[in-house]
Amino acid sequence: MNLFSYSLVVRLLTPAFLGWMAIRARRSGRNWGVCSGSRFGRYAQRSDLANPVWVHAVSLGETRAAQPFIQALLDEGETVLLTHMTVTGRDEGSRSFADAIRQGRLVQEWLPYDFPGSTRRFMAHYRPRAGVLIEREVWPNLLHAARRSHVPMVLASARFSDRSLRHSLHAGRVMRDAYASFTAVYAQTLHDAQRLEQAGASAVRVSGNFKFDISLPQDKILRGRQFAAALPRKIIVIASTREGEDEMFINAIARQVKRAQAQGTDIEEQVLYCLIPRHPERFGQAAQLLADAELSFVRRSEFLEMGDCTASALKACSGVSVLLGDSLGEMPRYYAMGQVAIVAGSFAPLGGQNLIEACAIGVPVLVGPHTRNFEQAVVDAVDEGAAMRVANADAAVQAAGQLLADPQRLTRMGQAGEHWVRKHTGAVARVLAGLNEIRNSS
Repeated sequence: MNLFSYSLVVRLLTPAFLGWMAIRARRSGRNWGVCSGSRFGRYAQRSDLANPVWVHAVSLGETRAAQPFIQALLDEGETVLLTHMTVTGRDEGSRSFADAIRQGRLVQEWLPYDFPGSTRRFMAHYRPRAGVLIEREVWPNLLHAARRSHVPMVLASARFSDRSLRHSLHAGRVMRDAYASFTAVYAQTLHDAQRLEQAGASAVRVSGNFKFDISLPQDKILRGRQFAAALPRKIIVIASTREGEDEMFINAIARQVKRAQAQGTDIEEQVLYCLIPRHPERFGQAAQLLADAELSFVRRSEFLEMGDCTASALKACSGVSVLLGDSLGEMPRYYAMGQVAIVAGSFAPLGGQNLIEACAIGVPVLVGPHTRNFEQAVVDAVDEGAAMRVANADAAVQAAGQLLADPQRLTRMGQAGEHWVRKHTGAVARVLAGLNEIRNSS
């Protein structure tokens, strides 16, 4: 398939794609700007940015991963154009860079759809001095428009699975040309680099993963630990559950709760399970599933304004089995209040979620069998003694309970996680140095 054929296919599939985007927007209850002018590269006003560095972070995970890199650009005095595809990514960027946005040093925008005209108008409007795509967002027309506009493009903290390689090779010339158009590619691991080269990329270097350089909000970590110290219960955090996983874990929790009740254990002495769906549009669904399972629970949003360690907040969590984490931007707090973290997304064939943040906070981690998106990180964390892989949700909940009964092992795993994260930092500095070379030579 060449670029012309690809663009034709994109146009033919546009109604279905826009419908899918509209459904996601409606489920989230948020404005995704699905048919807004910026999605088609049309803007009402001229841009106030002067030759910004453009960073694209498609959604929540990529935006979090890009935070230390974007902050490093801002610290160097650069202006930044930050684009997203989803509202969760945009919200995270708004929270993380509120000061820079107010100062006019960072502007957020929707990424235009991958039509020739949309991407061409986007480049002409913003005139970025360089573009950085985070992890795996490769769009042929977007890269073609950048090449025609003489904008050097970098793929940073890139991950590329065997599955991605197969899809890329199946697409043929259009994807090979897209990968070949990058001025530089910085892969997370050697295996990622090798697969990217097979896909057509050149100048591939191994820089590491941006997620190891994340700057964690110490105030949220402190609040989480204070909450855990004030609540006389052990806490197991089940983080970033995705489609189909809520049911798995709710059923597993219900079995553990019934077992504890049969043994005569009072609710205040049982484990508190903190269940955190990854996507906010599923908060209500998770609440209904908990109610259907007849599990007592409280939603984090019900005491969000009370303060973490007030009597009301602690009372709300003392007589329930589950705390439903239905708030945004608080994952470091959730991890910090737990003695064990089960990182979901890996208990259904969904590729897994990032476990690095939990390890950096010093929390022992359990993951499931489906971790292709973070495979090397999971293998390394397990080898370091910071994480364990289990077969399913039931095994995860049981293993977490066993770890709670072994404080020395909990301490060893937490310390191993912190050490593992510290020794893998530096990806941001390596990519920033390479980007400076590109900008200085252009």
